[in-house]
Amino acid sequence: MRIAQISPLSEAVPPKLYGGTERVVSFLTEELVAMGHEVTLFASGDSRTAATLVSAWPTALRLDPSLRDPLAPHIVQQETVGRMAGQFDVMHFHTDYQAMPMMSRLPTPYLTTLHGRLDLPELQAALRCFPQSSLVSISDSQRRPLPDVNWIGTVHHGLPEKLLTPQRVRPSYLAFLGRIAPEKRPDRAIDIARAAGLPLRLAAKVDRVDQEYFETTIRPRLDGTAATLIGEIDEAAKPKFLSGAKALLMPIDWPEPFGLVMIEAMACGTPVIAYPAGSVPEVVEDGVTGYIVRNEAEAVAAIRRLDRLDRTRIRRRFEERFTARRMAEDYVDLYRGMAQTVGRPRLRVVG
Repeated sequence: MRIAQISPLSEAVPPKLYGGTERVVSFLTEELVAMGHEVTLFASGDSRTAATLVSAWPTALRLDPSLRDPLAPHIVQQETVGRMAGQFDVMHFHTDYQAMPMMSRLPTPYLTTLHGRLDLPELQAALRCFPQSSLVSISDSQRRPLPDVNWIGTVHHGLPEKLLTPQRVRPSYLAFLGRIAPEKRPDRAIDIARAAGLPLRLAAKVDRVDQEYFETTIRPRLDGTAATLIGEIDEAAKPKFLSGAKALLMPIDWPEPFGLVMIEAMACGTPVIAYPAGSVPEVVEDGVTGYIVRNEAEAVAAIRRLDRLDRTRIRRRFEERFTARRMAEDYVDLYRGMAQTVGRPRLRVVG
């Protein structure tokens, strides 16, 4: 099939550090190429891909200090995508509702994966303007605030099977991975670790919008021993970091759409201890790949039961449920269904 993948411009594909959506776009794009499809990736110019790259801006917007109008590159990208739309059997957007006004007026089949939270009134209003747009959720729970739109499927994220693997290190601490943000509740993670008598290492970034939260709530709790912030880490550092953890703590306080860090931990054989918000019950198998807990006391009790979990089995469940190949196959099923429904001409198989 001739497939277009359209990524946000905030980060490169794959991102150099944090960037969940762009990381998933990269995994999906490379897997589709490996499966023999003809793929074009619309992304920032510093992206790396085996697909054909079409860039609207030379660098990721978050890393461009000269940028003063971040809207302009997005407009350039949308216009470029629109002019090339006739070249594809299907177009896959990862940019929320941005392209819907244009694509709803073009004949090329398109779908949009929504990667964020959907309980925002302004977002719901925008999506309801385009009732025919085909939408994909990344968990069933993500859909709950918006059940009345055109959902065509749920596709859980996946990772390349050999990207993160268990390392031969002795687990000795608890881990927190992702963003320092109120909804991620790193403060809870610190409290849980202290109550369990184990050190916590936080591999996380602080966005500008969360700087005040970090300064007032998190920094005072960091002592370099019981709780240590090591900053953002890249893919090369994750296997050792996660393998060295007794568990990944995810005491979230928001409707998590998916939570890529959970399957990153599982890929390394590391259990996940998480609160039952958003996608958590869909991703974590309680008593198999981790524990689902409701409060600090239950989290501490779960830490004391970690020896009951088989890290080899956790890795195996990752391979069975959360690989990039499974994700790509799920999307190809949707692509073919869309192309056939709208009566597109014969699909060209490449390779």
